[in-house]
Amino acid sequence: MAEAADVLIVGGGVIGLTLARELLAAGRENVVVLEKEPSLGRHASGRNSGVLHAGIYYAPDSLKARSCLRGNMLMRAYCRERGLPLVECGKVIVARDAAELPTLDELHRRALANGARVEFVDERQLADLEPSARTVEKALLSRDTAVVDPKAVLESLRQELTGSGRVRILTGRAFTGLAGPRTAATSGGPIAYARLVNAAGAHCDRVARHFGVGEGYRLIPFKGIYRKLRPGASFPVNGNIYPVPDIRNPFLGVHFTRSVHGEVYVGPTAIPAFGRENYGFFGGMDREALAIVGADARLFFANPRFRGVALTEPRKYVPAFFHRDAARLVKRFDPALFERAAKVGIRPQLVDWRTKELVMDFVVAARDETVHVLNPISPAFTSSMDLARTVVQQHLRA
Repeated sequence: MAEAADVLIVGGGVIGLTLARELLAAGRENVVVLEKEPSLGRHASGRNSGVLHAGIYYAPDSLKARSCLRGNMLMRAYCRERGLPLVECGKVIVARDAAELPTLDELHRRALANGARVEFVDERQLADLEPSARTVEKALLSRDTAVVDPKAVLESLRQELTGSGRVRILTGRAFTGLAGPRTAATSGGPIAYARLVNAAGAHCDRVARHFGVGEGYRLIPFKGIYRKLRPGASFPVNGNIYPVPDIRNPFLGVHFTRSVHGEVYVGPTAIPAFGRENYGFFGGMDREALAIVGADARLFFANPRFRGVALTEPRKYVPAFFHRDAARLVKRFDPALFERAAKVGIRPQLVDWRTKELVMDFVVAARDETVHVLNPISPAFTSSMDLARTVVQQHLRA
C-alpha cells in the first residue's frame, strides 16, 4: 500500500519548508516533504548569498514586489526569535557612470512604491557608510537589507517542522512521476496525497509537466560563481555594495557582500549553464545539456537582452573580466586579495517559450488538487515566508 499525506510537498528547499510551516499554522496534520538529496540545502536555498532583499528592484504590484519586503520582515523576526545569525547592515547601490543615474532614479521610485526605506546619499555620505565604494554623484541607500546564514535558517526550519510531529521530511527521496490518481511515484515507493505542492526549484518545470502545467515555459539555468577575500587579507566592506543593474533582465550584477560570519564575497556571475546542477565547469552536465545548448541558441537569436548576457557573462570565467566588473564599484581593488570561492549557485530562470522572454516574476499556477511554484529565483529566499503564506491562504486552506 502507498504511504499517505494530507499535503505532499515536492522539494525541501526554503520554499518547500516555509510552505510546510504555513500549513502547520493552518491546521494541517499530515504534511510530507520530499527532498531528492540526502540532506537539505544542497542547491539554491543553501548556496545563495544570504542577502535579504528589500523590494527595490521589482515592478510595483508584481508578486515579487508584494512578497519581498514582507518576507524580509518575517525572516528577520524568525532569525531573532530563534537566535539565528542576522546582520542588519543595509545596502548601497552605486552608479558606475552618469548614464546609470536615470535607472538609479527608477529604482528609487520602485522602492518607495513597494514600501522600502530608501534614500539618496551623496559621495561624502557614501564614504561614511562604505569607505571602499565609489559612485557618480549619488548612491541609493537601502536601510532594510540584511544578511542571514541560509543553511542555519534551513536547519532551524527542519528542526521546527520535524519537532511538530505533523511533518515528515523524506530526504534521499525523489519525485519520479505519477503512480495513479492522487498518487505520486517516488524513488522510495508511491505516496498518496489529498493535495500536492510543487516547490521543486530547478526542477519545478519538470514536475509541473506531469500535471499538464507550465507547458508554455522552459527553464534555462544560469551559473553564479563568486570570489572570496583571502584569509588574513583586509578589504573594508561593511554590508553590501551593488551596481545599478539592467532592470530589463532579472540579474543584479557582480557585487560585494559581507556574510554574517565576516567573510567578504564578490559575485555572482550570470553565466548560461549546461545543466540544472552544473556547478563545475563540466560537472553536473547530463543528457539535457544538448537541449539546453539548443534552447540557449534559439534565445540568443530571438532575445537581444539574453544575447547581451550570453556574450558578456561567460568571459567572467577569466579572472581579469570578473575583476574588472568588481573594480568599477570601489575606489581601489587588488585582485590578488580575492581567490575563487567554493560557493557556486545555479539560478533556474524560467523563460516564456512563446515569446522567448525571461520571466521576471514568480509564477504560482494551480490545477485540480495541485499547486506549482514556478520561477523560484531571487528574491525567493527573502520572499519565502510571505510567499508561502500567500500560497496557503489562496490555494491550500481547504
